[in-house]
Amino acid sequence: MPVREVFEDDQYLVASADTPLLEVWEAVPQGLLPPFPPVELPGGLGGLVARGGFGQNFFFPSEILGLVFRAPSGRVITAGGRVIKNVQGYDLVRPFVGSFGLLGEALLVTLRLRPAQAQGLFKGKGPLEADYPAARFLWKDGEDLYIYAAGHEKELAFYRDFEAASAPLDYRPRFPSGMGVGEGEIQDRRFSWQDGGGTPAPHPLFKRLAEAL
Repeated sequence: MPVREVFEDDQYLVASADTPLLEVWEAVPQGLLPPFPPVELPGGLGGLVARGGFGQNFFFPSEILGLVFRAPSGRVITAGGRVIKNVQGYDLVRPFVGSFGLLGEALLVTLRLRPAQAQGLFKGKGPLEADYPAARFLWKDGEDLYIYAAGHEKELAFYRDFEAASAPLDYRPRFPSGMGVGEGEIQDRRFSWQDGGGTPAPHPLFKRLAEAL
């Protein structure tokens, strides 16, 4: 399904969870960025939220302003909203993001958008752990290091010796059985991603929360 609403002045976007990631990128106004790189991944926007993001160099759950999701019980729950300070009662957005489906299935997602003066996708060699100026997204595909940098033009000048990578990238064929955690060629600073791989072991409190929903 297409992106439902884009609010350029307030810098947020509302989309169905089944929206492909690159469709979100196409809908974002110039000068703004969604909280994921220009890469297509299995499961679209809902899959990204379930995995807790991909390649980001920041706290991804804070970029999800609101969710509508179907809990394991079948209940449809609305969490968060469309502004930053929108939580009354329990905050279910942050535990849901990165729960790998334990807390349910996302149906509708509200994303925060961020401004960027300059931006670009770069490809080179180097360790994931190094410091890269203005690197908003960072991941490796085998020996290749990918960096999506966004910030001041002077900061992006650091990457003049890097190759300008072709965007967008579609990694869905690499994960025909789904994108899970395990020993694989694609990795970011959180996990190594494997076709059909598993999920991190949940904390007992997460299991109790899933049962309560």
